[in-house]
Amino acid sequence: MSDRGTDNHSEVTDFILVGFRIRPELHSLLFLLFLFLYSMVFLGNAGMITLILTDPRLNTPMYFFLGNLSFIDLSCCSAIALKAMANILSMRNTISFTGCVIQLFLFALFMVTEGFVLSAMAYDRFIAICSPLLYAVRMSRCFCAQLVLGSYLCGWFTAVLQVSMTFSLSFCASRVIDDFYCDSHPMERISCSDVFLHKVVSLTLAGVIIFPTIAVILVSYTYIVSTILKIRSTEGRKKAFSTCSSHLGVVSLLYGTVFFVYVIPPDNPELRKIASVCYTLVTPMLNPLIYSLRNKDVKAALQRIVGKKSL
Repeated sequence: MSDRGTDNHSEVTDFILVGFRIRPELHSLLFLLFLFLYSMVFLGNAGMITLILTDPRLNTPMYFFLGNLSFIDLSCCSAIALKAMANILSMRNTISFTGCVIQLFLFALFMVTEGFVLSAMAYDRFIAICSPLLYAVRMSRCFCAQLVLGSYLCGWFTAVLQVSMTFSLSFCASRVIDDFYCDSHPMERISCSDVFLHKVVSLTLAGVIIFPTIAVILVSYTYIVSTILKIRSTEGRKKAFSTCSSHLGVVSLLYGTVFFVYVIPPDNPELRKIASVCYTLVTPMLNPLIYSLRNKDVKAALQRIVGKKSL
């Protein structure tokens, strides 16, 4: 039985991505929607990275983390959206076995890394507001680099484990993935292997990743709110809160959409796809806007660049 499962697994050379179940005449509109969202993601995040690299006033830990966040958003979105647009345009809806492995690996890598980077940003805001005199010492350039490197290592380890578990399954039942990208959950449904161990490992990974990162964010903001409430002046409270509001918005947007995807019943795949679009395209598009609109330093840096080009 095991040999037959291995043979069936080795015969799979590609998968069919169902994508969105819409009428053929609407494919052009769907492509234009994806193209618009991806263009906004690219312009916003590439612009944010360029702004942080070129303006010396943004050479601080907070913007170092923000630059990495923009790189992660752009990379994760590119791994999903470019193939989805190619399939919509060609109407072939296929992805090679190797392409599926790479896509799932990159998706897991960047999603997990983003969660850890967001928790590092929460810790950065905690030190900045609760221990401002020690900020330069605690948030040194070396320590910030270590936090980001650790985030990528956690993402890499999780991605390797997730991909190894997913593609150790036998896909003899079907090769049709009811989604617009390779994800482990719809791939479980087309496997003829026993997925109990796979589900246990996936849930354990989710718990190990989500709970510590959310705990760091919640504890950090508990102390931050407590410190802000002790500030007597209204202007001081507004200034302290404005440094955190953008980060809170990004955290709420990411975890809210991801949580919504995984609480949707499996028998409603179309709703899951719409929610997936939110955290693979809409969230990366909105993140630079949130930081640009609510951040005086970013707006000032943008105005300086626009002013130089005008001159």
